[in-house]
Amino acid sequence: MTTSFEGDRRGRRLRRRVTRTGPVAALCLAGALTLGAAPASPAAPADPLARYHHQHLTWKSCLLGPDDETGKELEQAGARCADVTVPLDYTRPGGRTITVAVSRIRATDSAHRVGALLLNSGGPGGQTIGDPPWVRKAMKDVGERYDVVGVDPRFVGRSSVLDCQWPTGSMIRGAGKDRAGFDRMVSFSADLARRCRAHAGDLVPYASTRNSARDMDVVRAALGERRISYLGYSYGSYLGEVYTTMFPGRTDRVVLDGVIDPARYGPRLLRGTEAAGKHALRDWADWAAAHDQDYGLGRTGSAVLATVERIQSAAEHAPLRVGGYRVDDQIVPTLVFNGLSQDNSLAFGDFAQGVRDLRLAAEGHPVSPSPWLAESLRFLLTGHDSTYGSAQTAVLCGDEAAPRDPETYWRDLRQAGTDDRLFAPVTNDINACAFWDAPRERPTRIRADLPALLVNATGDPRTVYPGAQAVHRAWPSSRLITLHDADQHAVFGVFGSACVDDAVNAYLATGRLPATDTSCPRG
Repeated sequence: MTTSFEGDRRGRRLRRRVTRTGPVAALCLAGALTLGAAPASPAAPADPLARYHHQHLTWKSCLLGPDDETGKELEQAGARCADVTVPLDYTRPGGRTITVAVSRIRATDSAHRVGALLLNSGGPGGQTIGDPPWVRKAMKDVGERYDVVGVDPRFVGRSSVLDCQWPTGSMIRGAGKDRAGFDRMVSFSADLARRCRAHAGDLVPYASTRNSARDMDVVRAALGERRISYLGYSYGSYLGEVYTTMFPGRTDRVVLDGVIDPARYGPRLLRGTEAAGKHALRDWADWAAAHDQDYGLGRTGSAVLATVERIQSAAEHAPLRVGGYRVDDQIVPTLVFNGLSQDNSLAFGDFAQGVRDLRLAAEGHPVSPSPWLAESLRFLLTGHDSTYGSAQTAVLCGDEAAPRDPETYWRDLRQAGTDDRLFAPVTNDINACAFWDAPRERPTRIRADLPALLVNATGDPRTVYPGAQAVHRAWPSSRLITLHDADQHAVFGVFGSACVDDAVNAYLATGRLPATDTSCPRG
């Protein structure tokens, strides 16, 4: 896909338990020419971002208050936090500024220090500032040689916030069963775009991956690093592709996990993930059938899938009552989509509990939703996570234009047919980018080669495996680590594969890529 949307957010929580690079400076001469004298040599261009590159960072406690669990984890890991000032508009570096929040766990092996490892955990819109503790743990002894740095991109998390005051945390929905449902999505999407113009119109034009990459380079300079290493998950892989293109020579070791094919990136990057989503659903259904005594969804995988289909049929007939929420046929497919990104028993169990609750609601029983379902419904049906959806959408729409005619999406939905009522209605549906202003910049044309380490699971339902293969072909100097037989989105330090983790850590330790691509079994 691309973005991993709510699946990325839950994945993060599970882990815790050549284009223009900027404004061109005018060339000034060192002095005036005088008659008979040799012309003076031209001075080096002034750095228009000098005050940002050389700013002093004030490192402080990461704890924001007694209920700040992220801050507590950072404190326990010895991290400190700072705010990095960056220009809102890089074509006007002397104008308005915003801040980008960072956290850092310093290297303890100073004699063998490699440098700073910057992180991005996906989204777009995902918070990364809390990730250094678990990444540092996943790195084992290698982590002692790095400053591990989490960066909340512009408008995300603890950075300057972009909030369109949405009644939802996501622009993503299913299209519904008929034209009336699709027309509701058209109105819903147009309203989201209108709210962004009304409530964040001064910030939205400056949300883009290219500006996040520019911010990352300011962070690099403010940290005093000539080059940085980088670990990016999911959308973070695309940010890494853009950064290494815009700022060649400023990276050392680059790991991209859950790899996005830049040729498929854009507001409709979910298209093409349907087969992987269905595969993940079947695998989960087999697991749920093996645990029928716990969840009662069916004794075979086919029976479990039939239960899910009956839930959707009931929601098409009338919205389901789940606690205080009304769950209709546009929300059920979104819940299914969001429930499938982590291939482990904990995530499977959470999703199975949610499906059990939806089945009870479909049968007319009163339901108090389980924790996963309650959180997912709050995310989709309230404004609690408005900032997440606002930032995510602003970046996607700001990176590349989407088709503006609703009939384009309706044709795609019709061509997808009616056999798939759970994935195609989500991946082909219209979204707010259809009503967005045109991007300020053209998409980045990604560099031709990079000696990076790529990681992907064959069954990843978000950043599908063919995308990683496409990037690997485009970058002959790269190496690809493949985790086989896992429907897993984001692998290193997450899935628990010693094969993957050891290969990544060997590269981070030595800077040498594996001699050949690496295949890792699920077990």
